Amino acid sequence: MTDQAPIVPDIAKATEDTFAKVSNGDFEALTQYATDHLAPALGYAAVGLGVIFVGYFVAKYIAGVISRPVCRRVDETLGRFIGKIVFYCIMLGVTGAVLSKLGAPLGGLAAMLAAAGFAVGLAFQGTLSNFASGVLMLVFRPFKVGDVVNAGGVMGKVNEIDLFTTTLDTPDNRRIIVPNSSISGGTIENISFHKHRRVEVLVGVDYGADLDQTRAALEAAVSQVSMAVIEGENRGAKVILSDLGASSVNWKIRAWVASENYWPIHESLTAAVKRQLDGAGISIPFPQLDVHINREEEDAVTRPRVRPQRRETYDSGLQKPIARAS
Repeated sequence: MTDQAPIVPDIAKATEDTFAKVSNGDFEALTQYATDHLAPALGYAAVGLGVIFVGYFVAKYIAGVISRPVCRRVDETLGRFIGKIVFYCIMLGVTGAVLSKLGAPLGGLAAMLAAAGFAVGLAFQGTLSNFASGVLMLVFRPFKVGDVVNAGGVMGKVNEIDLFTTTLDTPDNRRIIVPNSSISGGTIENISFHKHRRVEVLVGVDYGADLDQTRAALEAAVSQVSMAVIEGENRGAKVILSDLGASSVNWKIRAWVASENYWPIHESLTAAVKRQLDGAGISIPFPQLDVHINREEEDAVTRPRVRPQRRETYDSGLQKPIARAS
């Protein structure tokens, strides 16, 4: 491509002239049109497509070069975001340069794109809301790739944060794509943000169980997972007498562990509590409903009804008995 005048206006005028000549019966104009105008235009278009094709790979390479250091040293989410911005900016610049060289009216095209963008913006308010939410999440970073979160009504591990959606992988290995507006507009729980988590097991024992004996059994259960307990200020493990429930004395067993060990220790501690209580002969009550029936009320309900007796009266004049209920 050289610095010659754009070829598009020439093609437009030549096409109009060729159709006029063909309509008058001059079919030789088609051959001249194909030789003088169509073939060079296709050549320029092929070169332009080749430049865009090469620009695609160059944009991917440059985006990777820029995003990789950010992913390693700063944050993977921010690195991916910067890489995509760089890629799209390069592709937009290359495409605009090619269209400009081919003589495309970019000024009019920009005005048309602005008008179309306004109409599309009104039609896709939800999509733009997702875009704005994605930018906010990438700036403030309430979570990052690899975190386990509960957001938008879904709990899972963050796989990717895009401009419009966030991809989560659930514990049962399902891929769920959540719109960013649903996440930013609600409560976000970052489950794996802290290194330590507190395991809490609740258990209720029979009212007849001795308190000291129950505490000793629960502390023995805690000792079985002591190797995983994190010690330190406001850490460690503790057995707490919680409250007196409707049918049981309620206890809480708390232990601080590493976040990655939360569920294994929760299961092990629950099993240890059950075994220790069974070994000490302390029962865990289950909900019961006692129904007491009053015998006199039952007899009153089941006693058959007796219809009232009828008695007769006589009319003094006719001497006819007249039945009347009492």
